[in-house]
Amino acid sequence: MRVLVHICCGPCAITPLQELLDEGHTPMGLFVNPNIHPLTEYLRRRDGAMTVCDRLGVKLVVRDADYDPVTFLRNTAWREDNRCLFCYAMRLERTAQIARHGDFEAFTSTMLYSRKQKHDHIRQVGESLGAGEGPAFLYRDFRPGWERGIALSTDWGIHRQQYCGCIYSELERYRKELNR
Repeated sequence: MRVLVHICCGPCAITPLQELLDEGHTPMGLFVNPNIHPLTEYLRRRDGAMTVCDRLGVKLVVRDADYDPVTFLRNTAWREDNRCLFCYAMRLERTAQIARHGDFEAFTSTMLYSRKQKHDHIRQVGESLGAGEGPAFLYRDFRPGWERGIALSTDWGIHRQQYCGCIYSELERYRKELNR
């Protein structure tokens, strides 16, 4: 099955892509992440995704033209407590749209690899987008491969980020340092 895989970063892509390949699927990566802040972090994550896809022999489409943190902030302003749902929707809507136009049979996301993401929300958004015209949302819990993905990303020298990606998560991650 041809599967379009939304990729949030290199380390999170390793396990999902390997598992899909091992299952006999033909994955293609899609790097579209308008939420990542700052631009330098976006570029490090993009380059990590490119390295992982190259190493695994998976084609990657990079949508730098879709990088738009201003729209992300507008969509999440005054909704900070529920920002992840809006963020998932932005990225998965774009993935589903590209999957539909590319005649993919399914789409999924490497966000399902992270122990820190809200899997129920990702699944809900993905399945809602995959209903009807399709393509279908392929839900997989890739978290059991967490340690293996970390070890490989470290061995491969892939940038490992310290926060989810948006300005809000960056602030939450480093707030302790402000309080020192």
